[in-house]
Amino acid sequence: MTDQLQTSGEKNSGDKHVVIVGGGGFAGINAARTLGNQRGVRVSIVDQRNHHLFQPLLYQVALAALSPADIASPIRTVLSGNRNIEVFMGNVEDVDLKKREVIFGDDRLGYDYLIMACGASHSYFGHDEWEDFAPGLKSVEEATEIRRRVLMAFELAEHEPDVEARKQYLTFVIIGGGPTGVELAGAIGEITRYTLARDFRNIDPRLTRIILIEAGPRILSGFHEDLSAKAESGLEKLGATVWTSTRVNDVRPDGVVCGSENAQVSHKETIRARTVLWAAGVRPSNLNAKLKTSANIELGPGGRIKIGPDLSVPGFPEFFVLGDQANFTHYGKPTLPGLAPVAIQMGRRAAKNILNDIRGKQRVDFHYVDKGSMATIGRADAVLQTQWIRFGGLPAWLAWLFVHIFYLIGFKNRLLVFIQWFWSYMTLGRGARLITSRNWKPDRRVDMASRYEMAFQKAMATRRSSKAQAKAGRAAKAGRQESKTAKSKKKTRGAKR
Repeated sequence: MTDQLQTSGEKNSGDKHVVIVGGGGFAGINAARTLGNQRGVRVSIVDQRNHHLFQPLLYQVALAALSPADIASPIRTVLSGNRNIEVFMGNVEDVDLKKREVIFGDDRLGYDYLIMACGASHSYFGHDEWEDFAPGLKSVEEATEIRRRVLMAFELAEHEPDVEARKQYLTFVIIGGGPTGVELAGAIGEITRYTLARDFRNIDPRLTRIILIEAGPRILSGFHEDLSAKAESGLEKLGATVWTSTRVNDVRPDGVVCGSENAQVSHKETIRARTVLWAAGVRPSNLNAKLKTSANIELGPGGRIKIGPDLSVPGFPEFFVLGDQANFTHYGKPTLPGLAPVAIQMGRRAAKNILNDIRGKQRVDFHYVDKGSMATIGRADAVLQTQWIRFGGLPAWLAWLFVHIFYLIGFKNRLLVFIQWFWSYMTLGRGARLITSRNWKPDRRVDMASRYEMAFQKAMATRRSSKAQAKAGRAAKAGRQESKTAKSKKKTRGAKR
């Protein structure tokens, strides 16, 4: 690739309007598809990965129900039928709104219209050091890491002679009681109750302790209270325990420290666990903060970019921000949630507004059509609500199956997922229970159990060292303060004499 693939002066060569789409998620893919094979338009889509990921089913990869390829498709394949679309693999690092250029690496792309839909990452609420001990679930890499940690915990517990250490291996903590947290807790419950129940000789996976921690008064706060109660009851049937009104104060290599949210009763409790998963919060792309600094773009709650009714940024009609990056609060309604249906509808509307501009038509304001929300709890159990009805159990689960298969990109993916789910339902098995190493060299991936334990001990040693240094620092500071106080008192006595 050249230092400058396309300058802003070259972007209109051939009288074609250049549209750059940043991000290959739901919003980006649907925007690109809408613009595909349209006259007078040339599209470039930029993403740091080469595949489009169906994130709503990512937890099933993390818990060995599906393989990554079942829920991901190469972006080039998804858009191969659109001859006016070019795909770039790269990370959008910055945008020059004055020159109308997108910057990624050493390259720049000029544009007439820009659609940014770079998604979100995990928010650890100022404690980024927790990420090493509590991975989140946003990518295939994170899903396979969670799968490795969960399955490895049972392998290590099987031959652990120490009872307390075995309990730690068989304790799983999920932080965050939203749909992702509920689905992770339910999937772990299913594995322990059904899939792994007969596979081990020295442990009983059915005795696994699963704790779902939620800071709010109930799980699934975006659902009706009745459905939240149904979800909690369903998780309890799978062996999970739900802790509400509980805030996590610390995440460590050997567990978490929790505190009660009750103002009248304040106490802390340590949960010893080797596997902690994060599903508590997200933050938009770092690009938002850069644009606030460089172009004075206004940010809303959570660092999302405020956008107008037509999905463009005020003052920059050629610049559209969608999905998790955007703060859309029009028509007297709260900010739209970071859900796939929201991103899909935003992507299509932004693309149609660009086409309206090119054809001399007026833009149409975005109106989100809420088709409902759903979350799966376990086998044949889910909750579903729309504006008109709400229900749970098997009917909600069947609706959940249909919707997720329908939205999967590609006939092959839909067929494979349906077969996998049917097989899992009939046999209670899971076909992707593979523990894979992150190291590709043979000499580095041998004896994974030992390496797992070594990594744990190293993390604990680092934490103890950090604590000792912090304690020594506080002691030194206190000593200096005492010395200053003593000198001050001495001077005061001398002055009085």
